[in-house]
Amino acid sequence: MLSEPRSGRLAAWGNALLAGLVSPDDAVLTIVGEDAVHRVEGLPSESGPVGLTLALGRLRALGVTGLRVALPAPGHPLGLSGPPDFNARALDAEEAVVCHGAALGLVPEVYEAGPDGDVHVEVVWHCLPVREAPPADVPSLGEAERELAEALREATEVLSWLDVAGSGPVAEAAIDAYRARAERGREVLAPGYPPRAVRVLELAQRVGLLISVAYENGHGGAVSASEMAARAEALRPVERTARRAQVAAYNAFVEERERGVR
Repeated sequence: MLSEPRSGRLAAWGNALLAGLVSPDDAVLTIVGEDAVHRVEGLPSESGPVGLTLALGRLRALGVTGLRVALPAPGHPLGLSGPPDFNARALDAEEAVVCHGAALGLVPEVYEAGPDGDVHVEVVWHCLPVREAPPADVPSLGEAERELAEALREATEVLSWLDVAGSGPVAEAAIDAYRARAERGREVLAPGYPPRAVRVLELAQRVGLLISVAYENGHGGAVSASEMAARAEALRPVERTARRAQVAAYNAFVEERERGVR
């Protein structure tokens, strides 16, 4: 839950590329990550899928100056602006990228093949028309940071109440994985992002880790159906806050450009 979304990598490193801060090879290598290949389908004037390097160049030629992230969930169209078809596809994928400067959006479709431990992953980004309107429910970085601080306290209290905070092998494994990710690369966002965005994203990921521990660490102290339902109800607004902050962090690059900061 709240792990690094593919849309986040595409937006962050796509923004750095559009701003001339990284090379196309470095941007695409980071966006693809551990996947085998990414392609983009449905680009205007392209008859079939094209590679990510060509696609980003085409988007720039079409007037795209920045990329925003959407992380919608049922009942919460976070970062979306329509139309319904795009929103539905984004909701099904639980993520999307919305272009700034051209009325286009990208929704990933993931294909996996192979046995456990040797899974081959290909991603096709479907390029679709979007409505040019403010994205839904995206806070400013300042708002997101304040909300996250409160959400972190709430998540810790809920986990403590449910007797799942930091106990058990699953919780320990989750925390170790988080620390390993943090040590592996401190650059959680691409070059050009403000330090506050990095701070907000790291905090959102920390809150997401606590939520994952609560959901994945067995039943903890919630041994009855009503107690398990209470856990889900208590964590739902915390998860919502963390997703909003994640989107605010990824979108900070475009927001600063709109305000004339860069």
